[in-house]
Amino acid sequence: MSNIYDIANELGRSIKESDEFKLLKQLHEEIEKDPAANQMLENFRRMQMELQQKQMQGMQITEEEAQKAQQLFELVQQQPIISKMMEAEQRLSVIITDINRIITEPLEELYGNPEQQ
Repeated sequence: MSNIYDIANELGRSIKESDEFKLLKQLHEEIEKDPAANQMLENFRRMQMELQQKQMQGMQITEEEAQKAQQLFELVQQQPIISKMMEAEQRLSVIITDINRIITEPLEELYGNPEQQ
């Protein structure tokens, strides 16, 4: 049997070679070349991170923060290149979630799935 780390590295290379990753990389590079789109995306990511950190600390997000985040999301979605990149991120995220489910399946078989208990 192959070394498990070799298999993991091969999986990483396969992800990098996938059409989904290549598209995401291309769109990311296009956004980096567009200062306005890049700044808009950075602002959106920063706000996302701040709200996630706040939630992780057990703090509530205010209605004002939620509205501001929603407005910024809608603004970002109006930029075709950013919207395409977010769609590409979502497609790659689905693949990675599926891979994670497959990888953790042996543990679920051994210990059971906590979500089903």
